[in-house]
Amino acid sequence: MKRGRSEYLIHSVDKALDVLEAFDYDHELLGVSGLARKLRLHKNNVFRILATLETRRYVEQDKKTGNYRLGLKIFEVGNVFLHHLGIRWQARPIVEELVRRCNETAYLAILDGHEVIYIAMHETTHPVRVAPRLGRRLPAYCTASGKSQLAFESQDRLDEIFRDYPFKRLTENSITRYGDLLVHLNGIAEKGYAVDNEEWEVGVKCVAAPVRDYNHRVVAAVVLSGPTPRFAPERIETELVPLVKEAAAKVSQRLGCEVGVGAAA
Repeated sequence: MKRGRSEYLIHSVDKALDVLEAFDYDHELLGVSGLARKLRLHKNNVFRILATLETRRYVEQDKKTGNYRLGLKIFEVGNVFLHHLGIRWQARPIVEELVRRCNETAYLAILDGHEVIYIAMHETTHPVRVAPRLGRRLPAYCTASGKSQLAFESQDRLDEIFRDYPFKRLTENSITRYGDLLVHLNGIAEKGYAVDNEEWEVGVKCVAAPVRDYNHRVVAAVVLSGPTPRFAPERIETELVPLVKEAAAKVSQRLGCEVGVGAAA
């Protein structure tokens, strides 16, 4: 018999979310006793939950009253959601136009540490296609979507992510050493685009260009992906690279970045 989702609940997490959701427009500040009464929990349990949330900056304590309010981390998490939702909405018509112009599957991907996540997709009409699921995570070091964003990270950030990273040789073309990755990323930064030359999966090639926001920060990548026979080197250079860079520039403009359409992002 299939188990209901309620059977998988972690009650401590459930109670912590109850505490967070107790703060609303009418209750900016709440104390331990008030929360305990409102949620019908023991005061000691509420205090421990608040202490945990405070260490992670999800709540903060008012020094004068001793009561609690929502912390900056809540604001940060909410902004990440709105940010990604906004990128998807702004990018959708441009990604669809990109597919119409070259008839290859296009994606929007974001970087999360040493991985990339696909958050939007529009497929080709070709019967043979490459179509990773939305929400799927892939290693950033061997994907065009990841490399096109990593190329614009600071040296300190790259050290933090990859200094002790367990690189794997997924194909014969995979980069397996941090030093080689740094050299490769420098070239990508100069060109303004990245190519996955069957580095993640044999028989699949990708081309990607970075998307920037109004602060000129790289926040995503526009990606074209397809089977190797359709991604011949000449087609990549003469057709697909200009198209993907133009699409990335258009998305960047919609996010408030002043960058010339068709120019290196």
